[in-house]
Amino acid sequence: MCEAVLLYPRPLARYPGRLLLLPLLPHRPSLKPLPSEIWSRIFVQALFEDDQNTQSHNAHNNIRRSCLSLMLVCKGFKEVAMPLLYSNVCLHSVNSLQKFTAHLHSADRMWDSIRRIPYSTPGRWVQVLDLSALLAELDSSAYYAVNALLTQLFPLLPFLAKLTLYSGFLLSCRALASLTHRDGSSNIRALGGIYYDPFIYSAVATGEDHFVQLLRVCVNLELLEVTGIGLDDTDLESHFDDAESLKTPDITVPLYLPHLRSLTLLSMPSSLLMYVLLHSPLPRLRTLSLTPYDDIPFPASLSSVFLETHGQPLRNIFLFTPMSWPTRYHSSPSTILNTSPHLRHLSLEYPLPALTLTFQRPLTGVSSPCIIPLQILSIPRPSSDFWVTLERLLPFLPSLQTIRMRDVQWLRHGMTSRAQEAGIQGEMMEWDRRLTRRGIRLLDRNWKESQVRECGILKLSELAVF
Repeated sequence: MCEAVLLYPRPLARYPGRLLLLPLLPHRPSLKPLPSEIWSRIFVQALFEDDQNTQSHNAHNNIRRSCLSLMLVCKGFKEVAMPLLYSNVCLHSVNSLQKFTAHLHSADRMWDSIRRIPYSTPGRWVQVLDLSALLAELDSSAYYAVNALLTQLFPLLPFLAKLTLYSGFLLSCRALASLTHRDGSSNIRALGGIYYDPFIYSAVATGEDHFVQLLRVCVNLELLEVTGIGLDDTDLESHFDDAESLKTPDITVPLYLPHLRSLTLLSMPSSLLMYVLLHSPLPRLRTLSLTPYDDIPFPASLSSVFLETHGQPLRNIFLFTPMSWPTRYHSSPSTILNTSPHLRHLSLEYPLPALTLTFQRPLTGVSSPCIIPLQILSIPRPSSDFWVTLERLLPFLPSLQTIRMRDVQWLRHGMTSRAQEAGIQGEMMEWDRRLTRRGIRLLDRNWKESQVRECGILKLSELAVF
């Protein structure tokens, strides 16, 4: 309560008067300080406004500079901005990884047992660790040093939620064991860029697999990206020769991955990891990226059986063969629309399969076609043989809106009409004319329409104005 203020307008008068000063506006109370949690959410909203651009190198540098600027404002801002600075770590050199590991080890040694939290800072602030740019520049001599650093680093990151590696970097068994047997393994939600070698991670005599052991403790995993070693010609001949003598491993306990929604298995015809995933329930799996090996019989290849087993709930299927030398393409299953009837996006690979559709027979005994809610179809490039298959399937794809050519780009505007009608460009123009009549857009690898078609639509709109 504020004190009363008295005014004496005529203090020397015989009978001086006194006036009570009344405020025109009510008293404004002092602002209460905001808790650090609210400031943290404000900073997160300001720094990570666009989640799609936070993965780029420039965006990461901008966020780091913004956090450093906030730390210089006051002590309260420093306490809030410091965890945000360490929440998303992206390293680009072995020297940076070495300094980062040494800093976390030094902080962990100084962490006493009197504190209420058992995990040291800043290690417990790290939630995203991106090493894809660092590992892409490594030579063979630095692999051992990086694996040794990662073996020391992983136990210091108890709340790590996303780990991204380079697809050509092979984690050592010690590094995998360090990532598996640590506090907070269940906090991992995304594993990307994992290079899997079944001859190193698996032991045929015991049936153990180091990467499978890691997945057993990652019960909250939502995204998994694994690239295998592929299959060369010598392995292919041995697989065909010994196809009858191959035996499937005995899996006693399947994996428990109730939250896995996106799975990528590239260049992996068969492995113990793939076999365990094949016999594990994946109730929330919606997106699958796979390298097809339909021309290789089971059990030398598990890709077709994997699509049949887990294809029912899928919404997106991407069949893709990573580029290598020499690149060997294998056939894809032609019954993919039957095994995955709820697809929204299907991306096919060479050689393009002759897709087939079965007919449903309801209780009335009258056969009715199977309607697929497919909206986007991606193929490497147009083909006259596949057009026959597509034209036969179009009546059963009423929701199809877009066909994308994954490996082809439209010619830039200004090229002559002869150049636009030659070769693969001419085939795309013919496809575009046919699909336009059916209300389907034809896009190139950049998800763009033909500039000739856009100019034609613009001219028609201009004529309509006049």
